Parts: sequence; C-alpha cells; structure tokens
Amino acid sequence: MPSTISRPRTVGELLSTAQGPLFSFEFYPPRSEEEEPILWRAVDALAPLEPDFVSVTYGATGSRRDRTIHATRRIATDNGPLTVGHLTCVDQSKAEIAEALAAYREVGVTNILAIRGDMPGGGEWVQHEDGLANATELVRFIKEQGDFCVGVAAFANPHETTNDAELDDQILLAKVRAGAEFAITQLFFDAQPYIDMVARLRAKGCTIPIIPGIMPLTVITQVERFAGLSGRPLPDAFVADLRAAGSKEEVRRIGMAHCLELCRTLLDAGAPGLQFFTQNRSKATREVLAELKRTAEA
Repeated sequence: MPSTISRPRTVGELLSTAQGPLFSFEFYPPRSEEEEPILWRAVDALAPLEPDFVSVTYGATGSRRDRTIHATRRIATDNGPLTVGHLTCVDQSKAEIAEALAAYREVGVTNILAIRGDMPGGGEWVQHEDGLANATELVRFIKEQGDFCVGVAAFANPHETTNDAELDDQILLAKVRAGAEFAITQLFFDAQPYIDMVARLRAKGCTIPIIPGIMPLTVITQVERFAGLSGRPLPDAFVADLRAAGSKEEVRRIGMAHCLELCRTLLDAGAPGLQFFTQNRSKATREVLAELKRTAEA
C-alpha cells in the first residue's frame, strides 16, 4: 500500500514537525554566465549532506535578479531540496515583485525569504515610487499574493544603522504580525547575543523559530569582510588567535574550530537549526556540517 506520508511543503511545516535541528544552505546568484559553474559545483558538492532547504539570494540589479530566479527555479525543478526564494523591496515596483512571486510559484516555490534589502553599491535607502517601504510591508504584500510561507531577517547583534536591540525586536514582531513564520539571522560569531535576543523575543510573545546564520572563517582576510557582513567586529579573543597563527593552515584550523564550537553552543541553547551562508563554496560548510552530524550520531 503506498505511503500516505507527504513531504513537508513549507519551511514552517518542517520546523513544526522536526525531530532535531534543521540544516540549510544559502547560495548567491552568479554575476555572469562564467560564474554559473561555480554555483552548480557548490550545489552538487553539498547535496549529499541532504539539506532541509536551500535558498538563493536576490540580486540588487535586474540581471542578478533574473539569475536568482533562474537558479532558484532550476534547483526547485531538479528534484532538489525544499527551495526558498529570496525577495527584496530594492528598486522594484509592487507589480515587479508580484511578477517575481509568480515566477517562483510557477515551479512550486512557495517559501519566500522577505528582506528589505540594501541599495546597489550601498548608500541611503530609497523607496521605489511604486514600491514598498520595508520588510513588514513586503511580508504583508507576499501574503496577499497567495499561499506563501514567509521568512524574514533577524539580528543577533543590533542592526548597525541604529544599534538599538529594542527597535530590532519591535520590527521583527511587526513582521510576525504581518505573517512571517520563521526568521534567519544575519551572520554573527558570538552565541550570547543570539541567546539573549531569543530570550527577549520569547518574553514579548514571539514564538516563531529563529535560525542562526553561520559562515566558517578560513582565511585571515575574512576578518574585516565578515565584520562588515555581521555589522560588528569579531570577538577579540578569536581575532587575536587568528592573527597570532603562524600559517594559513593554522588560521583555517582556528576558524573551523571556532565555527564548530559556535554551532554546538547554539544547538545546545535550543536553536531550531543552522543556516550556512556558503558564498558558493562547499568545502568548509561540508566539513563543519559533517562533523556536527557525526558527533550527533555518536
């Protein structure tokens, strides 16, 4: 008799029925046709780890957006894992956002990560004259367009533009009221701010799962770059150890050990899973996740 057990259709369903932590991967769209093989090599290399879901970031310009949708659709139609489509408010009318949603829905992508986004090249945020002002409006708009499961961004460290954790909490609560069902944090390297953020939000009645965003550091030049991505300097002791390392191999060993310790601390604290920002590379993510799974099964 055929099984009546169906595969979860949304990230929300996955999170609500999970028997253990979920693991997911984020990729970014190729900047050119020449970069496409890099993305697909990473996707193929990480596939054996059986991620619970994957996503592709949304480009800030038209050509990158087209590649985002193309890559997301290809993963979704290649019998791959549950696929999440990214969407931002940047330089887009509501009609264009609706078109992107229709393109996702056409291939069965009904999970969306809704982010306000940053302007191309940086600079002050400017709302499109026929667009949306922020992620809360975007969540509400997506929910109005159909039966989508919507995730949003969260900040373990206070957002660098305001440095106000209470404001960040209120913004996330507003996105939840608009229909958000889960959140994924910006990159961070110290577990305590994440633990504190979750505790504050739970005390305010926020019950959605909040997945930490993780990226292993493997080369010394990533110290400043990752600080920029996370909006905060990396922990002093961690940076001191990296700078005292005598070789590239030692830097990588220290970075990987820190990532593993961070992941284990987060999972022990009750994180519902981990999202790895892969940067379209697979080796470090593959090693960290394989070790986490190995020790969990031991």
